[in-house]
Amino acid sequence: MSDTLALVLAGGEGRRLSPLTEERSKPAVHFGGRYRLVDFVLSNLVNSGVRQIRLLTQYKSTSLVQHVARKWSFASNAADEYIEPVPASMNLGPQWFRGTADAIWQNLDLLRDSKPENVLIFGADHIYKMDVGKMLEFHRAKGADLTVATVSVPRSQAREFGCVAVDGGGWVTHFMEKPEDPPGMPGDPSRSLVSMGNYVFTNQALLAELRRNSTLESTTHDFGRDIMTSAHQRFKVAAYDLATQLVPGESEGARGYWRDVGTIDAYYEASMDLVSVEPRLNLYNPQWPIRGASTGVGPCKFVFADEDGNRVGAALDSIVGSGTIISGGHIERTVCSDEVRVNSYATVEDSVLFPSVEVGRGARLRRCIVDRGVHIPPGEVIGEDPIADAQRFTVSASGVTVVTRTSLDQRDEYDR
Repeated sequence: MSDTLALVLAGGEGRRLSPLTEERSKPAVHFGGRYRLVDFVLSNLVNSGVRQIRLLTQYKSTSLVQHVARKWSFASNAADEYIEPVPASMNLGPQWFRGTADAIWQNLDLLRDSKPENVLIFGADHIYKMDVGKMLEFHRAKGADLTVATVSVPRSQAREFGCVAVDGGGWVTHFMEKPEDPPGMPGDPSRSLVSMGNYVFTNQALLAELRRNSTLESTTHDFGRDIMTSAHQRFKVAAYDLATQLVPGESEGARGYWRDVGTIDAYYEASMDLVSVEPRLNLYNPQWPIRGASTGVGPCKFVFADEDGNRVGAALDSIVGSGTIISGGHIERTVCSDEVRVNSYATVEDSVLFPSVEVGRGARLRRCIVDRGVHIPPGEVIGEDPIADAQRFTVSASGVTVVTRTSLDQRDEYDR
């Protein structure tokens, strides 16, 4: 892997995930009780042996940079092993990154520093497990200039993604960004191949495409819209199917698992997958660990066992993070992050609680996502009437209520 550089695109604003992205970038959004979204791509790269990783940041990157600096430092201190956040430095003049391709065009010095043979360009906000080494082997064996990672989805869902048409040899013949009529797969017209937003370029092909894109007058400087849609006309572009591999220690049910958590509903559904009896995403696989988890707080605790008075600290079908105290409250089918407190007689069902949330005595939450640091007032009821909730909170299309400090007017002296 010494001839390979990974560039992780982590500057996304994530507007469709608002209000969870009002105070942080999309890759920094909490997930799974102990992680951030960025931890999944970094875990895949590190577990695969990739040790030269640059993280390109931009939008509200403070918490993301802090997380990477504190949770992702290599112990070896080797000069050729690093995970380095790269700020938007306006290297080509007073303008921010105009798109994913422009983010790399403005940072060509990163390529000069390492002069890699191949460049991995991966997104930072998807949930999946992948042995990147197998994709690299495929790329080299095919003699491809560019390889795009793909997954298959029902054709009816494919219009939300970049769709890839391939021939019988796995070469890309067409790439369509969010088409109304997605192409079917060879041998299975009911499904479509969609791009994961992960690419392997040869260094020469990448430089050529970035230079070409920078000269175009009509461009959004985006890999999917402006490079992938026509790259197959200039280069040998191969499609790599995620379902052809399983990382070590995974069961067959995990094959092809990939989630784009770009909307509140998609994020909520991926979170609820985790509390099923046998989730497709295994957070407990020691052979392919998800790294970057929070540490340094005490164990979780459940207190009070007054069954007659209905004051029992209990969690059913739930994930409970470190330092959390279920103090006479009840949670069910809930992803509960670190240092949460659920007080007596409170009930939380089918919800996601970010770190440092406190649920007041006697409160009731159902189908909620509660942002970091929110204090749910005692006796508050949220999620049982989405129509009424929409007067105060953001409510998704499927009726998931998102509760933030702002929506409860819990500003402090540090808020503007």
